[in-house]
Amino acid sequence: MPRSISSIRATGLKAPPKHAPRRLASTNDVVKLQRLMTHILIRPLTKSDGLQPVWIDGRPMTEVAEEFIKPNDRLSAFERLQLYNRMYWFRLIDIMHDDNPGLRAVLGDKKFTRLIEAYLAKYPSRSFTLRNLCSRLGQFIREESRWTAPHTALATNVVRFEWAQTVAFDEAQLPVLSAAEIARTPPVRLRLRLQPYITLLALDYPVDTYVVAVKQRNALRTEASNAVDKVREAKQSKYVARPRRERIYVAVHRLDNWLYYKRLGRPAFLILQAIAAGQTLDDAVTAGGRRVKPEQVGGWFAMWMELGWLCRKK
Repeated sequence: MPRSISSIRATGLKAPPKHAPRRLASTNDVVKLQRLMTHILIRPLTKSDGLQPVWIDGRPMTEVAEEFIKPNDRLSAFERLQLYNRMYWFRLIDIMHDDNPGLRAVLGDKKFTRLIEAYLAKYPSRSFTLRNLCSRLGQFIREESRWTAPHTALATNVVRFEWAQTVAFDEAQLPVLSAAEIARTPPVRLRLRLQPYITLLALDYPVDTYVVAVKQRNALRTEASNAVDKVREAKQSKYVARPRRERIYVAVHRLDNWLYYKRLGRPAFLILQAIAAGQTLDDAVTAGGRRVKPEQVGGWFAMWMELGWLCRKK
């Protein structure tokens, strides 16, 4: 593993204790042991995918491991600790590969792996659910653009789009607002909200079609691995060209437990954005611009209500 990755410090974690507690006599002792174990688990692997041989204070890791782990008839304390270190990294890397096919295609497998290793070194998992694993990936790319250069702008767009899919799949669904409920309140007073699972994206690249193409390419590869006659077809579709700049507006959402990406015109996007920001219905429609016709707005709202996007703001 590159030295620049192994030297990255985790963000937001308290420093580990200098030594493991000799015995667990109190809750504080348990907390200290947990903190020490956490820092060891999230420490980047070596180039040979092993536990780093030296601890952060310069002591041999064998000495640190022996303070709180007993060897058995097959493995030393160091080797037992290494198993947990490897499981942590292999599991998270595997998940991030699955959750970011578009970003992986933009960067290539080797560069993508270096990126996520650096990301996990700085922002280790802090949640009980692996669903949140990629939540700070976009922030990390903005902070550490060297890992994605010269494709940082495209990578940032792809990450936003792929994280929106996770939000669409997992976030709550609120009761839908009916047309009758909307009609009861004057537009100058009515405030709506969008379903929590909807993400509105103003993007600089058509990453929706790009990510779909990448997924189709990957699916073909999977099929080809089990069918000899499709190998040639898979090779021909190996590369998906990176998209060129193009301003697009997309709503990432779900319907009947399926993920969807819906392109929006700029006026419709601005109206939805204003609704999400808490503006009144009257102000939200005005945000769409002077050229928007009432019949257009009526058609958009009819579609959004049919999709179940609109809820009452608390």
